[in-house]
Amino acid sequence: MKIKTIILGLLLIVLSGCVGVSSKGIFGTGVSVAFDPRSVGTQIDDSIMQKSLSAKILLLDKSYFLSVKSKVLDGRIFLTGKVENPEEKLKLTKLAWETQGVRSVRNDIKVKEDFNFKQSAKDILITSQLRTALIMNKNIKATNYQIDTYKKKIYIYGIALKKDEKNLVIEEAKQILDVEDVIASIILVDDLRIQKN
Repeated sequence: MKIKTIILGLLLIVLSGCVGVSSKGIFGTGVSVAFDPRSVGTQIDDSIMQKSLSAKILLLDKSYFLSVKSKVLDGRIFLTGKVENPEEKLKLTKLAWETQGVRSVRNDIKVKEDFNFKQSAKDILITSQLRTALIMNKNIKATNYQIDTYKKKIYIYGIALKKDEKNLVIEEAKQILDVEDVIASIILVDDLRIQKN
């Protein structure tokens, strides 16, 4: 039964990529693929990334099939939907960052649970302190990093120009007061697929 569910899910993912020539969403309603600004190669790469990510999300938890949606555009991943708790949102963000060829991740997934106000305020303070530290450090390109904090654990996602920068970001995070753990998913520029015109 479990195998049949997985096969059905994967089949639906594959078939969802076989839609007609018009699309709805990022390019607007009814925009023809012929007007897609991406090269054919980039479109194919995005399609492969999309299917790979969708399969990984489904394998993580089959309930995400209906509650979480993903879109890949020029190596940039956009996540939407609803999950039960912040840890699920962070797991999905990490999963997206680990997709081969990813250039950035935008996570607009909403969390269904009610937050503890005191804990939430502390997490926001930790995130703000780290964001400020990254901006103030001239050896770090702060705009390349997304920071999420949940229950005093900092999750950092982004792209570092060099390994030294990656280490600096992690070190800055560890110096923030009350931080219990730092989980970093930082990719080096040399490991990225960068499109040049």
